[in-house]
Amino acid sequence: MSVEPIPSWPGELMDLGERRVHVRSTPPGPSETAVYVHGLAGSATNWTDLMGELSDVVTGHAVDLPGAGHSPEPPGGDYSIAAHARTVTALIDRVAGGPVHLFGNSLGGAVSVRVAATRPDLVRSLTLISPALPDLLPRYGPARVALSAVPRLGEWAATQLSALPAERRLNATLGMCYADLGRIHPERLREAAEELRRRDGLPYAAAALVGSARGLVAEYFRRGAENLWRQAAQVTAPTLVVHGRHDRLVNPRMAARAGRTFPHVRLVLLPDAGHVAQMELPGRVAREARRLICETAPIPIGND
Repeated sequence: MSVEPIPSWPGELMDLGERRVHVRSTPPGPSETAVYVHGLAGSATNWTDLMGELSDVVTGHAVDLPGAGHSPEPPGGDYSIAAHARTVTALIDRVAGGPVHLFGNSLGGAVSVRVAATRPDLVRSLTLISPALPDLLPRYGPARVALSAVPRLGEWAATQLSALPAERRLNATLGMCYADLGRIHPERLREAAEELRRRDGLPYAAAALVGSARGLVAEYFRRGAENLWRQAAQVTAPTLVVHGRHDRLVNPRMAARAGRTFPHVRLVLLPDAGHVAQMELPGRVAREARRLICETAPIPIGND
């Protein structure tokens, strides 16, 4: 693996009214816009390679959700899925003012479903990579997320974990997220470890992680019209759902339910991917996403 990975896209703090968020963007050019939403404990850099693959067809904007990456903590400490959805909606209004191609991974997938269901006017297409939609028979990883949502236990666990070396925590996390750790370039490991050490110095880092975990777990037990599966059934945008067969966090069998629920959906199962296919196999995910973008753009885009 001798080819150096592309650097992270430049970022800036954007004022979205109630809150400010850090957003990384590809150079402007393509008329179509994409917005990318990361998962729990992730950041905008989770999309670096996929954004590069698609930069010829969309101008991309990847958000650090409030309290994640370089974004400050949200006012009132609200890390709910609804609050994250409001942030993404405000970002779309800011960078596009009209419909975008919305991407979400894991927790970001849950957020993106809520945005697509409640603001269909802002979503031209929806791409979900291992979306964390309610599954009451979760795998080991989600069970740990549920435990972190227990009052006081989550804060205690976060404090204990932060005492471990960054590289050790990072290897454990990546081992849960990747099917093949050999696909991670050493430079990406170095960048991730440096970022983890930076976040260790932030006073709100643990609260942001635990708060977002609690927000996600709350959705697993939500009933009524705001249940995420009910909202998935209301999504009018053409939808692509990508799962990795070796996903240890979101069971790929959930793809079958997604196929029955989203009105206009195409399913892709990657036999050699894990939970973060956009990082592990960005070229493969880009091919599938490019097809959807080209099919839904109002002005035909070449699909080479």
